[in-house]
Amino acid sequence: MSMKPKEIRKLNDEEIVTRIEEEEEQLEQLRFQHAVTGQLENPMILREKRRFIARLKTILRERELEREAASEAG
Repeated sequence: MSMKPKEIRKLNDEEIVTRIEEEEEQLEQLRFQHAVTGQLENPMILREKRRFIARLKTILRERELEREAASEAG
């Protein structure tokens, strides 16, 4: 399901953005399933998904900041 930060850093920006979109869509479906049926095989999946999305966004933001710093220095 989720990847380690080291594995995420191997992806390019477009792949990370795509992965974020996919994960957010899955999270929304899981939340809906949890709210409507009240049954989710493992409710911890919601927490894991949220954390994974945050990890992806954090790495993407780190890259943005690195590019900004490089452009200011150059």
